[in-house]
Amino acid sequence: EFALGMGPAILQKQKGETVYSLRCIPFGGFCAMAGEDEESDDPRAFMNQAAWKRIIILVAGAAMNFLLGLLIVIILYSNAYAFRSAEITGFMDSCPYESSEGLHVGDRFYKIDGHRIYQYYDVSDFLSQGDGTYDLVVIRDGKKVKLNDFALTPLDYPGQTQKMYGFYFGYDEATLGVKLENSWNTTMEFGRWVWLGLKELVRGDVGMKDMAGPVGIVDMMAETGEQAESTADALYSIFYFTAFIAVNLAIMNMLPIPALDGGRVFLLIVTWIIETISKKKLDPKYEGYIHAAGMVLLLGLMAVIMFNDIIRIVTR
Repeated sequence: EFALGMGPAILQKQKGETVYSLRCIPFGGFCAMAGEDEESDDPRAFMNQAAWKRIIILVAGAAMNFLLGLLIVIILYSNAYAFRSAEITGFMDSCPYESSEGLHVGDRFYKIDGHRIYQYYDVSDFLSQGDGTYDLVVIRDGKKVKLNDFALTPLDYPGQTQKMYGFYFGYDEATLGVKLENSWNTTMEFGRWVWLGLKELVRGDVGMKDMAGPVGIVDMMAETGEQAESTADALYSIFYFTAFIAVNLAIMNMLPIPALDGGRVFLLIVTWIIETISKKKLDPKYEGYIHAAGMVLLLGLMAVIMFNDIIRIVTR
């Protein structure tokens, strides 16, 4: 079955061996295969395939979401003529960080305290999160150079209204290779935003009120479009946001949570280990029970988030 939406089916149509359905809850969707949660005598059934084949099938959906996000970014960047880079092209007068043992013109920031620098603005973001002393890795003359325990604090410079670190960033000409590299880096940046958001959720820095579902996402897209100065800018922003959502879905779907593909992969590996040790085949119905319970909880969470989205929109 190939389904759009979740919950009970509103419309169903079978073509060949596939049932296409539209379901009543207007978010998500799924592709359910024969023998996914139950035993089957059909040699083509999902549970009768080798473990590595099943893992490839389960990972494929998330991989396509990630590739969709990457493809959208590539299209958005196709007309770019230059990209800001994390390469230092100069220093402000009296900047103390330029020295034979410090930073040089031409250095490109690669890592700050272990965080990969994908975009030039990552430099200020990760420096602002630190305590003034950093472990830096820069690309210098094609080689990685480490600058451990390097002190970097914003300072006052003549003609500047706020404290700055004192170095200038340059631009990379948008050749085909640079466009592809920046598209990949942007997509990886999206992925990092998702992981940082999950960490904040686990730490309790954000709560349910900060989460958004399909209703909230559509509202954010509409607000993004309304704030744009032109139709072209609105479309660019909406597609950029769409790319981020695609990458978000790819990562969230691979979390080891029952009912999600990541949960299926996790249980598949656990089942394989148990069956290898015990030499006995486990009844797949028990895995089906776990995923069914996970789906109920997931739908409940989605319902709460959607309710919060509606309340937030109505009361703002």
